[in-house]
Amino acid sequence: MEKREDTPVRKTRRKYEEKNKEKRKQASGNFGTMIPRAFFDEINTFLNENRITKVRLIREGYEALKTKKENGTLNQ
Repeated sequence: MEKREDTPVRKTRRKYEEKNKEKRKQASGNFGTMIPRAFFDEINTFLNENRITKVRLIREGYEALKTKKENGTLNQ
């Protein structure tokens, strides 16, 4: 595979990326987990059908687990 030619736009983007990489890292995170494809597809289908974002899924799931913990029902 050949490397693409360096154009002024590509150079500018690369420079911007280097300059702002740490700032973006501090502002957001990534869990970087792997799940089986069938389960992944099932979740994505559900989210798309119900117009729910992955961020909302994580946020509301986290809040639900926190509530369970506060009620003492998390590990039952």
